Amino acid sequence: MIELLIPLSIWDSIYGAMSTMIQPIYWAVSGLLVLFHWLWSQILDPDSGATWVLSIVTLTVFIRTLLIPLFVKQINSARNMQLVQPKVQALQKKYGSDRQRLGEETMKLYKEEGISPMASCLPLLLQMPIFLSLFRVLQGVADNTIRGQFFKDNPDVVESLQNATLFGAGLSDRIFPLTPFGSTQILGVFLVILMVASLFFTQLQLMRKNMPPEALNGPMAQQQKMMLYLFPVIYAVSSAVIPIGVLIYWLTSNIWTMGQQGILIRNNPAPNTPAFIDWEERMKAKGKDPAAILEERAAKRRRTKSAPTGRVVGGASAASATSATSATSADSPTETDTAGATPKVVRQQVTRQTVRTGEDGKAVVRRQPKAQARSTRKKK
Repeated sequence: MIELLIPLSIWDSIYGAMSTMIQPIYWAVSGLLVLFHWLWSQILDPDSGATWVLSIVTLTVFIRTLLIPLFVKQINSARNMQLVQPKVQALQKKYGSDRQRLGEETMKLYKEEGISPMASCLPLLLQMPIFLSLFRVLQGVADNTIRGQFFKDNPDVVESLQNATLFGAGLSDRIFPLTPFGSTQILGVFLVILMVASLFFTQLQLMRKNMPPEALNGPMAQQQKMMLYLFPVIYAVSSAVIPIGVLIYWLTSNIWTMGQQGILIRNNPAPNTPAFIDWEERMKAKGKDPAAILEERAAKRRRTKSAPTGRVVGGASAASATSATSATSADSPTETDTAGATPKVVRQQVTRQTVRTGEDGKAVVRRQPKAQARSTRKKK
């Protein structure tokens, strides 16, 4: 995760300086934990470590459910970024010496392909304050510096969490210091191993199943491979100073990501990938036409992109303005540029005439001269 690239002590200083802004997140995290703890306490022992673990897991599932739309955008954006790499490499060869032009053409390419580089980072950025707030709230429980209004208003709940254990390990304790070595260190190391394994498998799943062969080469692919091995190391190092309760949140979030990504890759794989071949075979086995399904999805995306926005142009909607322009320019010749762009209307200057009935009952025709340029009118 992005937040792990910066030591937690630095994040701690940043959030300390932003204490006023972060208070609402403390309030929300502590409130949700108290709420879910109360719900599980209806069927389990309120002071049991299992009750608190289930409360943390429920909090994780609740947060990740809210982030599902952003997660889908993140996966699709990361996939599209990989698929467009051959075109990016072509631009680098063409404009390699002109950095400004290369940046402009690259952003233009992203816009044409409908790719937003920030979309792959947005879910992580949204999770970051939640993760750090949970870390600070549980750290406050361990250090007896209570954060979160709901924890401050419920000291008995805080005491319950401080004393809660799972398999003999305190949920508010950490792996370090290693002495004395006991249940907390054993459970902590076990959770770290599961976290690293789930992260590694999630990254590997994306690269091996949902990336075409041509996308596995180039700078972007090398960064993915580096992250595949670098992130687990960062996980392991950072986890040593994180409370066991936060490790449980982290592990649950990783497992959720792995499962969610697997479902997305299975049902909507990228073209020319192993997952896409498996999807085609499954569709054919069910008697469905993969090409027809893809065309239906493409048509749906086109309808979504071309949906009317209801913008007002001169007191009327954009659609009405377009219709009015079409009606005015009917029967007018058009010209198309060599690049196949949208035909441009060449408006002809016509002589307008108005027919009305005079006092004697005869028709009177008034003709309006052709519109002339301003320079022509001045000569006269």
